[in-house]
This record gives sequence, structure tokens and C-alpha cells, in this order.
Amino acid sequence: MTLAQQILEGAVAKGLTVTAAESCTGGMVSAAITDIAGSSAIFERGFVTYSNRAKQDMLGVRAETLAAVGAVSEEVVREMAEGARAAAGADIAVAISGIAGPGGSEFKPEGRVCFALATARLTQAETVEYGAPGRAEVRQRARDHALSLILEAIRAA
Repeated sequence: MTLAQQILEGAVAKGLTVTAAESCTGGMVSAAITDIAGSSAIFERGFVTYSNRAKQDMLGVRAETLAAVGAVSEEVVREMAEGARAAAGADIAVAISGIAGPGGSEFKPEGRVCFALATARLTQAETVEYGAPGRAEVRQRARDHALSLILEAIRAA
């Protein structure tokens, strides 16, 4: 059973809804969930906020936060997750922002991806360094990690 199928079963069983705010994954998390028949019971909307402006307009990310730490940061993904949860009226929101590649810098290298998970109880964030296995691989790993975070939150609810 895929992660998305487990999310659907678990969320339905507990009456929970989920959403995703995605930057570097460009909707891959939302697509994985909505690929499963019946996902409309738990997923109403997701957010692809590739630009800083989209993060601000759609999710309420503060310009001050973006200016201070940049889009690929735990602070920004926290604001993304909280904004997505509020905008979607969801119980659980995951947010992703990263540098899938090619490119990056010495301060923010290729393969760095920040994740946040927001629930009614808390918002937690983390950074994962995937290295430089290539753009497609970073995006797939980020998608799978985000799905795992959602599943963990459902199981803990």
C-alpha cells in the first residue's frame, strides 16, 4: 500500500483533512494524494507557491521573514504550513521549500529541502540535506518525506 493510500485510509478513519503547500515539489504531494480514488473525502485543496509572491499572496508568508532568511528556511515553511492549514481549513498541513537543482550556493546548497507540518497542537519544521542526486530525485524524495510526515501526524492524532 502506498503512502498516499495509507494517508487516505488513516485520515478517513479519524475524520481528518489534509493539505499541502509546495514550492520545489510543484504539486507532487497533492498529486500523490489526489491520484487515489476517494481522496476528496480528506483533501479539498493544495497550494503550489513557487515564487515568494505566491507564498505571500496565498499563504500569508511575511515579507519580513522572506527578506530575513529566504524562502528555503524552516521559518518560511512554518509560515507556509500554518497559512495553508488556515486557508484550506485542514486539520493537517505540510509545507515544502527547497533547492532541487541544479544550482544552489555555499549557504543553501542543491538538495537542501525544508519541511514543516502544522496541526492544531503544534507546528514543527526540519531541514533535510539530500545532496545533489539530481532535480528529479530530490523532488521525489521530498514528496515521499512530506507524505511520511502527514502519515505520522495522522497516526499520532
